[in-house]
Amino acid sequence: MKFNVLALGSAITAANAAVLGERAAYAVVGKPEGFASGTTGGGSAACQVPSGTAQLKTWLSDSTARCIVLDKEFNFKGTEGTATETGCRPASNKCPGNGGQDAINHASWCTNGNAGAGSTSIQVTYDKAGVSGLTVGSNKSIIGVGSKGVLKGKGLRIANGAKNVIIQNIHITDLNPQYIWGGDAITLDGSDLVWVDHVKVSLIGRQMFVAGNGASNRVTLSNNEFDGKTSWSATCDGRHYWSIYLTGSSDLVTMKNNYIHHTSGRSPKIGGNTLLHFVNNYFYDLSGHAFDNDQGGKVVAEGNVFQNVKTPLLANKGQFFGSPSSSANSACSANLGHVCQLNAFGSSGTLGGSDTGFLSNFNGKSVASASAANAANIQNGAGVGKI
Repeated sequence: MKFNVLALGSAITAANAAVLGERAAYAVVGKPEGFASGTTGGGSAACQVPSGTAQLKTWLSDSTARCIVLDKEFNFKGTEGTATETGCRPASNKCPGNGGQDAINHASWCTNGNAGAGSTSIQVTYDKAGVSGLTVGSNKSIIGVGSKGVLKGKGLRIANGAKNVIIQNIHITDLNPQYIWGGDAITLDGSDLVWVDHVKVSLIGRQMFVAGNGASNRVTLSNNEFDGKTSWSATCDGRHYWSIYLTGSSDLVTMKNNYIHHTSGRSPKIGGNTLLHFVNNYFYDLSGHAFDNDQGGKVVAEGNVFQNVKTPLLANKGQFFGSPSSSANSACSANLGHVCQLNAFGSSGTLGGSDTGFLSNFNGKSVASASAANAANIQNGAGVGKI
């Protein structure tokens, strides 16, 4: 059999060109609204696919501007071994062995009283990779291909001065979900300009998203799915309690078009010195509370949908404007640039919140637009594989 060398060469060249063309097409989609407006991530850096978990870890943490493409599942489970040690069965676990959540003794949580009266010591075995996030340096875009981009067994940590980071269209999952303190999906601590978009988070031991005590500065969370369905629930009802934690010392957080479902608390918890614009999000099937606004938290909640949410606002020790009426909502115009939108409720408790004295904090900042509450639009557009 004779081969046409020229034809074969042309075919190979065409195939290579197709692959290169496909890779050249990888790019961040859209731009962030709200406080993290202007975030560029890796900028014009050529998009590259890491060969495996080791190269991904290196690329994420180095000082080079990068566009990192996840085109498959990157599984970190087992890469750092397991640990067996003394943890606890907290007082909240009233269904041990039948869907409850035990705890790792991180930060002495089991021994400093936080586990509650009546907690007991037990042995816990967990995957060590899950309890610490992958370090992410400055000027990074981390993007997924379709719905293929998955981080399994390890989250992301943007801290210690890292800034200008985009995380888009990836799924973070399976971080020791059976244990409180089993791992956080995305952690910010001492960062700035972070945009998290079209990300799905599921089966997390601790927080789905945490902007902790350090300053996280300008952050936008948009079009994400926070999926709280779990077989290990701190509230023994198949719903995740530790969801979204916003207690930074100097944080400006925009949350827009996120779908938060099957959680039982802290969705979100706000405090520290956090200014939160919570606009056009959809809560569905929350057995406990959505907002818990602690001292220092300043929240505008507008255009959101609460469907089957037992307690939209657990407590308000800070300042909270819940867009209570058409007439009251005109107070937003001077500082947010628009009349705030009414929230919508179905089979849910009431929200409340009429504080307006803090609205001047929005003046001169990049503020996301708002539209009328619409659950279908939010749910259909949120999460991985939707861009």
